[in-house]
Amino acid sequence: MSKYIVLDTNSLLRSLSRRSEFYSVWEAFVLGRYTLCVTNEILAEYEEIISSHMSPLAARLAIEMILRATNVLRVDAQYRFHLITADEDDNKFVDCAIVANAEYIVSDDKHFKVLETIPFPHVEVRKLEEFHSELNKYNH
Repeated sequence: MSKYIVLDTNSLLRSLSRRSEFYSVWEAFVLGRYTLCVTNEILAEYEEIISSHMSPLAARLAIEMILRATNVLRVDAQYRFHLITADEDDNKFVDCAIVANAEYIVSDDKHFKVLETIPFPHVEVRKLEEFHSELNKYNH
């Protein structure tokens, strides 16, 4: 299974701790079971949020692992689609997903729900629990 996925920051954050029920999402990334699609803007947000919720060291380690991984697709999403108006900051994940041709965005953020009503460009969103279950289904 080598899907192209965009993880919103909260989904990544919730998967980093070994104590998290979603830790297998991070483990699956480390094992190369999916391709993580990112932009520089997304990486900067990952580092900022992980630093504030865990520690600057945890953030640096996570970002370093992402930067060194072979299953990362870094894209430059120069065009802005502006599909989410409730929280413009979420559009960085949408733009990345479109440019990377990702299968879906993993997010529990309610602002992404509007994407269900937009036929083109179509961007699918899965909840973290769904993605976690999907990864575990193929793991056994």
